[in-house]
Amino acid sequence: MSSSIRVTVWNEYRHEKRHEKVAAVYPNGIHAAIAEAFSADDFAVRTATLDEPEHGLSQETLEATDVLIWWGHMAHGDVADEVVERVHKRVLGGMGLIVLHSGHFSKIFKKLMGTTCDLKWREANEKERLWVVEPGHPIAAGIGQYIELDREEMYGERFDIPQPDGLIFVSWFEGGEVFRSGCTYHRGQGKIFYFRPGHETFPTYYNPEIRRVITNAARWAAPVEGPKPVFGNAKPLEPIKPKQ
Repeated sequence: MSSSIRVTVWNEYRHEKRHEKVAAVYPNGIHAAIAEAFSADDFAVRTATLDEPEHGLSQETLEATDVLIWWGHMAHGDVADEVVERVHKRVLGGMGLIVLHSGHFSKIFKKLMGTTCDLKWREANEKERLWVVEPGHPIAAGIGQYIELDREEMYGERFDIPQPDGLIFVSWFEGGEVFRSGCTYHRGQGKIFYFRPGHETFPTYYNPEIRRVITNAARWAAPVEGPKPVFGNAKPLEPIKPKQ
């Protein structure tokens, strides 16, 4: 792996083109706002969007990506299955994946989870408080007891996902619901983090604490050097004595 963590921020980039309210919040796209968070020297960041050739996720791009960040909402069905398969193979091979907000319904997240990934939701401009329930985890580094967002969309349990390998954040909403909002998984050699906040009409991705969580997660999810798994028929390391 190169000295810099190579991050690709992927976004549908459809809401911003079609809805003035979203464009007013993210005039250069949600992907651009997220990419701004990766200003530290240990990152090299690029962006990709749905309407680019191969959705901006060619094999060459993915091979040059250590961590892929995924934001999608209104066009999950427009993502080509061959690109999903390509991303899936890279995650199993060690590429990190960070799935944000409504990306819970993306083809790639549902394929990796093996469940519907369905949930409750409500748009009511309500307060969200994300409680840190695993303060020693590197994804929570530099965050206090909680992150408070004045306005967000509500996601509520039951969230139909497998039991997370790690639960970093649990959200409480002003309307009373709770939600597992920061979940980690391992699939093959790859590490996955699902992070809930980020409704398109709210400036969530400008929040410094939200940006810190995402960059922390990229460092956590980046592949590390180590022995590669070996599969298939294996020759013995020592002679095997014949049994009588």
